Amino acid sequence: MRTFPPRARLACSAAALTLCLAQAAGSPASAHPGHAVEPVAPNRPGARPAKASERRWLAGDHHVHSWFSVSVKPSADPSQPPILVKAGDASNPITTNARMGARYGLSWMVATDHGGPNHAKLNRDEAYPELARSRRETPGVLQFWGMELDTPAAEHSSLILPRTASERDALFGIERRYNRREPWPADPARDEEGFMLDALRHMKALAKPPVVIANHPSRSATGMGRYGLVSPSELRDWNDTAPDVVVGMEGAPGHQASGLNPDGSLKGKGDRGGYSRAPTLGGFDQMTAKLGGFWDAMLGEGRRWWVTSTSDSHRHYTDGGADFWPGEYSKTYVKAAHTYDDVLDGLRNGRIFVTLGDLVSEVDVTASATGARAEIGGRLEVPAGTDVMVVIRVRDPAGKNFGGFSPSVARIDLIQGDIIGPAADRTLDANPSTRVVRAFTPTSWAREGEVLSMVYALKDVRRSTYIRVRGTNGAESEPLPDLPGEDPWSDLWFYANPISIVVK
Repeated sequence: MRTFPPRARLACSAAALTLCLAQAAGSPASAHPGHAVEPVAPNRPGARPAKASERRWLAGDHHVHSWFSVSVKPSADPSQPPILVKAGDASNPITTNARMGARYGLSWMVATDHGGPNHAKLNRDEAYPELARSRRETPGVLQFWGMELDTPAAEHSSLILPRTASERDALFGIERRYNRREPWPADPARDEEGFMLDALRHMKALAKPPVVIANHPSRSATGMGRYGLVSPSELRDWNDTAPDVVVGMEGAPGHQASGLNPDGSLKGKGDRGGYSRAPTLGGFDQMTAKLGGFWDAMLGEGRRWWVTSTSDSHRHYTDGGADFWPGEYSKTYVKAAHTYDDVLDGLRNGRIFVTLGDLVSEVDVTASATGARAEIGGRLEVPAGTDVMVVIRVRDPAGKNFGGFSPSVARIDLIQGDIIGPAADRTLDANPSTRVVRAFTPTSWAREGEVLSMVYALKDVRRSTYIRVRGTNGAESEPLPDLPGEDPWSDLWFYANPISIVVK
């Protein structure tokens, strides 16, 4: 990728934070009128399942750190555990994160702090009360309780708890019992994959199981296909052990402002996502972005394996950090009613698309045949030889994004791959059948206002397959490795989760 000259940014620095929060409390978000609006509070508790007619696309972020993500320093007494230093790793209160999330158009988010020895007690006794206060202060944003699990034999995972009366104790039990960094002295047995599988079996057995999403899976990779702390076989093991708990991975990692100076100009250095050894591609992890790569291998096995996108917000780039605020740059959209239960259900069942830089604000994909239809995350069963009609509708919103730019969708790819069943090779990270079956451009879609519509027929479908959609504002036929210092606002992509078409 080439770099682009710096332009004006819309950002909240530490000095302007008070003004930003006041604006967040009193006015709707300004980017892309009609979609990035101030969320409204839920109007019912969500005791009954939501109806499809109640669902709409809700933007959120499941990987957000507060000042309860601590650093550690040695105790003066070497026989005692180290001291947890509040705000040592991330700087903002939970309340601030929620207010900024509301400012940048989020309807839901998750508090995902991590730490060192005895962090479970800090989470229970101090972070959770602050979350409760934040829920009262910013009621328009659904705020889930969770954590970034220091994952045994891996790196990190987002752990998202259902909203229940027992959520505080449920997380304390998981963190205390299974978090890799919780004990002191360190316990090597906690850093083995079998221990992670035990943790997942525990989570699966809970009356209200959580959702687990692998964070920045290729951050420790050393090259394309040379994985580090998170491997394809490991993710398969997790998904096999608890398929309704471990449902996917961060497609686009956070820390995407690492190439920006506090004034918004380009540094000329800084790796998107902190991927210093094996770069992101168009801001996305190689496990997602490589056509016919690991994600497609998982889908080719028939797995329900979803991708998300997050801020991983610790410290804003205007304060010397490498991050955007939740929702400022990266959004995970879930099709759901505005209730805790239905948002979590949408995450668990793949009613998800993700976007960078507010390139799009709605993505609807339907596959229909013989009177049946399926949407993103769904499954369509058809007899052999059926024609399947695919309809794609994307909202390319007018107005400027939070970088001060007005990006436009330049191309939308319809991607198809074969479903061939479980792989004998647990390390498999390729699906050679995956291909772009149609690349749509402005000359091949219909535009009505902000909405782009396109249709494609899959003729004579005789084997099980899946389809998924991605798009970009650029001209690259495939996303190229991101260069150090690249402007994140210039290279934008969106990805929708798949629809399975199963031949019966």
